[in-house]
Amino acid sequence: MNLSVLTLFAVFVLIAVRKIGHFNIRIWQSMTCGAAVVLATGEISGLDALKAIDFNVMLFLFGMFVVGQALVASGYLYALAYHLFNRVTSVPQLVCGILFGAALSSALLMNDTLAIIGTPLVLRLAREHNINSKLLLLTLAYAITIGSVMSPLGNPQNFLIASQGGLPAPFLTFFKALGIPTLINLAVTYLVLRLAYRQQFITAMPLTHNPVELLDKKLAKLAQASLFLLIGLITLNIILSAMHSTMQLKLSHIALIAALPPILFSPARLHLLKNLDWSTLLFFAAMFVLMSSVWQTGIMQQQVNELHIDLTTIPAIMLLSASLSQLISNVPLVALYLPMLTNPSPESLMALAAGSTIAGNLLILGAASNVIIIQHAEKHEASLGFFEFARVGIPLGFANLLIYWVWFRCWYD
Repeated sequence: MNLSVLTLFAVFVLIAVRKIGHFNIRIWQSMTCGAAVVLATGEISGLDALKAIDFNVMLFLFGMFVVGQALVASGYLYALAYHLFNRVTSVPQLVCGILFGAALSSALLMNDTLAIIGTPLVLRLAREHNINSKLLLLTLAYAITIGSVMSPLGNPQNFLIASQGGLPAPFLTFFKALGIPTLINLAVTYLVLRLAYRQQFITAMPLTHNPVELLDKKLAKLAQASLFLLIGLITLNIILSAMHSTMQLKLSHIALIAALPPILFSPARLHLLKNLDWSTLLFFAAMFVLMSSVWQTGIMQQQVNELHIDLTTIPAIMLLSASLSQLISNVPLVALYLPMLTNPSPESLMALAAGSTIAGNLLILGAASNVIIIQHAEKHEASLGFFEFARVGIPLGFANLLIYWVWFRCWYD
């Protein structure tokens, strides 16, 4: 076994157990140590490590973290949540609201955006109503993963497929091919969560919501401006895409523009920057380095070649993209898989979008949004373990993949 692969395996183990003796190990610490090992041993050069880091992703996350921190610190996010959920009177209604609301929102605002904004929101709802935080965190994670499948802007890998796959009308293609099975999968997710956390769903006490006051009115106005900028620029991108315009704003630019109001005009800007989720940014930089080191070994490519299967069939695309996304993350996987699909059909591109995205429902490392949610949860003194996620996620993920595959058989045949 190659040292890079052994290091990746060790990182997986540390993320799973999260503890050595009396020491708790966080996800970012495990991944950072893994990246440090492959750098120190020369498994990847410093220049290759720097090239491996996707700075568009890093800048996007930075901008979104600023917006998210402003929404939370000002109290605007919780005030908004009160207006959205104050008529919800039961746990089943609340889970449904989060599940379908976050899913549909992620199709427009991108799943990582919803992960950043949604995590503190669902944790506050869990505390306020004495609901198991793991239930609401899983609801959020699965919702934004599944919901993002049906839009070219739902996640970075879909955007890559839409921009490089030669789709003539990406929004229409994605929605027609993936809209109905996505809604079916959301209903299945609700049933799975209800089965896994049945005790939470039979709670007789009705939910009562307490009105929320803004903590910083000036910062709240700036956070609101950031939110409007974010939604407005994404809407502009959708319109430009529908018009087949060559002008497109990068997601990193949208996030940075949206982050400008609190950075430029808030007296609390230094406090915002100090409390930013720097550990998650470090995790992503380290992940890019470690995954690139593993990919350079060629071991995974060799294992795939030895399977002697046609990589362009729908079952192969879905299973390989879902499984390999656990190891190298779904965005690099899609970037590597697309060149193998010579003259790809819309069916194969939609299968790649579904498989690589639903990978996030199987294990924590299958999607960046999962990591963001767990890192944010730990920041707010909550937790969601590797095995807890896998216990629900593995059967759910396979059910999701099966539903998309059956739909493709019916839709394209």
